[in-house]
Amino acid sequence: MATVQPIQRVRAQAVSLHTHAVDNLRFIRETMERAGSFTAVPGWGGFAIGLSALLAAAVASRQATIEGWLTTWLVEGVVAIAIGALAMQRKASVAQVPVLSGPARRFVLSFAPPLLVGALLTIVLYRAGLYAAIPGTWLVLYGTGIVTGGAFSVRVVPVMGLCFMALGAVALFCPLPWGTWFLIAGFGGLHLVFGLIIARRFGG
Repeated sequence: MATVQPIQRVRAQAVSLHTHAVDNLRFIRETMERAGSFTAVPGWGGFAIGLSALLAAAVASRQATIEGWLTTWLVEGVVAIAIGALAMQRKASVAQVPVLSGPARRFVLSFAPPLLVGALLTIVLYRAGLYAAIPGTWLVLYGTGIVTGGAFSVRVVPVMGLCFMALGAVALFCPLPWGTWFLIAGFGGLHLVFGLIIARRFGG
């Protein structure tokens, strides 16, 4: 035999369900907004990388051998990766999204392969004595990583990558003494400029 519930209890349950549904929709909307605004590319981190590149350029320019020059920039590469990782973690924390959320994970998976190729080509070019091609190779492949990773981010990120690629393409056809200046313009200048843009428009 069916039971008859008081009208007041039915209304209370309906209100409770409605409130619960609204809370769920609000949570979903806020989560999507945070994920959409999270570019996975840290603006201030990029700015800090630019500053470290300028410092590395000052040290590299004082090296008497190609080995010293190359070692300086390789150390800078490790420092830059560390700065970028820490800045990305901080940005994810501020945006209240997991550090390896969808945008960040896609960026890393797209960005890493060109860097690994750049490391391998550095060894090959050094052993072949093709030192002048190293700066351009670094810039082109770094820019490629930013373009592919930036495909899942805001528009300014792939634009930055294209600037690196264009700079690297020119550097490939220039003598080694010019290489440091191209690295300054790319890893120093472009990081400073686009780091500020990303930080101000898209947070951290």
